[in-house]
Amino acid sequence: MEQHLPLDLETYFAAVDDPRVERTKWHKLLDIIIIAICGMICGAEGWVEIEEFGKEKEAWLKTILELPNGIPSHDTFGRVFARLDPVKFEECFWKSGAKPEWDDSRSDRHRWQNPTSFS
Repeated sequence: MEQHLPLDLETYFAAVDDPRVERTKWHKLLDIIIIAICGMICGAEGWVEIEEFGKEKEAWLKTILELPNGIPSHDTFGRVFARLDPVKFEECFWKSGAKPEWDDSRSDRHRWQNPTSFS
């Protein structure tokens, strides 16, 4: 019987096109995506809190990400996610095996569909 190894997140998110021009790519797109996902899982609400999460966990994040220029700013997270194709991002997110449990009482449960709604 053939064994299938799980794919890494880079493989899943490779289909997400980076909307930035080459000269403005200080941070790897995968680093930005992974920090944002980890931050949201840990309760970060908005780009400022995701940046704060990244700074607080930078030592750990450096063990799994490249982070050539450190943690992106909240403005960088906002700009990048505002320009990502939300349909492609969602498709890659679900293929990665993520299975979040939404709290229906929260008004922000569909944030990924409107990334500019983050503050």
